[in-house]
Amino acid sequence: MATKQQSQNAITLKGSAKLVMDYLNFGINSILFQRGIYPPESFKTEEHFGLSILVSTDNKIQQFLQPVLNQMKDWLLEQKIQNMSMVISNVNTKEVMERWDFKLQYEGSGDSNPDSVGNKELTTIQKEIRDVLRQICSTVSFLPLLDCPCAFDLQIYTKPDVDVPQEWSETAPSYIANSQELQLRSFSTSLHRMDTVVSYKADF
Repeated sequence: MATKQQSQNAITLKGSAKLVMDYLNFGINSILFQRGIYPPESFKTEEHFGLSILVSTDNKIQQFLQPVLNQMKDWLLEQKIQNMSMVISNVNTKEVMERWDFKLQYEGSGDSNPDSVGNKELTTIQKEIRDVLRQICSTVSFLPLLDCPCAFDLQIYTKPDVDVPQEWSETAPSYIANSQELQLRSFSTSLHRMDTVVSYKADF
């Protein structure tokens, strides 16, 4: 009976990939709101992971974000993706002001079968994700004020053998001069591990 209960509660590889993409989606939306990239009236409150999360209602943002996350989910199942960076830059000067790195590691047996099962319960994983999302929201209290018009872009780091959509372009990594880093909490599904790091322009 115990074994059966564990298998019912454990997460599959496909479910793990969905959780990782949900975290990225709500994490990115939270950053856009907390860092003032878009006006607060363009966000609505939704309940996810037991939290009230502000999600953009701007169609252009969603039309940009959702295809990227869907493609990333496919690559995640194939173990083709290593890292994603959310880059915030000054609209006028193009200077990179802040970079959020979402670093992926593959755990477990390395099996790419979408029905592979991990050894961690969903409620435990959701709690870990909730803790990281809370931490993202609290970063506004110590990150420098972005006192210029800013835009964001996503950079995805993959293995060389992936088929990249035609409308996507290759770009060099974005670095910040005189940067400081802050390591946020990690979470693990037992199939994927996610580490989140924010780098920001230091005020000297």
